[in-house]
Parts: sequence; C-alpha cells; structure tokens
Amino acid sequence: MTDLNKLSDAELQAVIEKAEKALKERQSGKRKEVLAQIKELAASIGVGVEIHEADKTFDKRNSKVAARYANPANPLQTWSGRGLAPKWMQAFIAAGHDKSLFEIR
Repeated sequence: MTDLNKLSDAELQAVIEKAEKALKERQSGKRKEVLAQIKELAASIGVGVEIHEADKTFDKRNSKVAARYANPANPLQTWSGRGLAPKWMQAFIAAGHDKSLFEIR
C-alpha cells in the first residue's frame, strides 16, 4: 500500500476519487445481486415482485426550512418553528405573548 503521507494534495485527491468510484461500483454490484436473489426467491414460491428504485436520494442535511418567525427587536434573528425555540422567542412566550405575533408575512 502507498504511504498516503508522501502523496501530494492532487495525488491524494485522485486516490480518494478512485476509492469512492470503486466503492460505488461495489455497492451497485451487491445491490444488483441482492435484487436478483429477491426476485429468484419470490419466483420460487410463485410470487411476482416489482421493485421500484428511488431515482434520487434525499439528503436532510442540505435541506433548509424557511424561517417562520422573526424577532421584532432584531429581524435578522429568525426561527423556523422547528426544534427548540431560541431564547428570544422563549422570552416573548414567557412574557405572555403569542407566537403568531412574530410570524413572518
């Protein structure tokens, strides 16, 4: 195996890209094998199987949720309404205000 510490940045990037491509090809091959086994097993008991593969995977980390509420004192501070409310919203709610007053329209 090559000593990775001796490679230049470009060479190391090329190794990474080759490894990612090889991994994807291996996973694709395994997936095809498993799908063929499923179809073969289903056919052996007289059942037809239709497998729908997703065209595109969804990555939650890259999806942004639009802001729903804004701090009236500082409109740059926003909140989507999901998860734990920010401190400025918690303070308004504790003071007896309704969240709907701070909705972005």
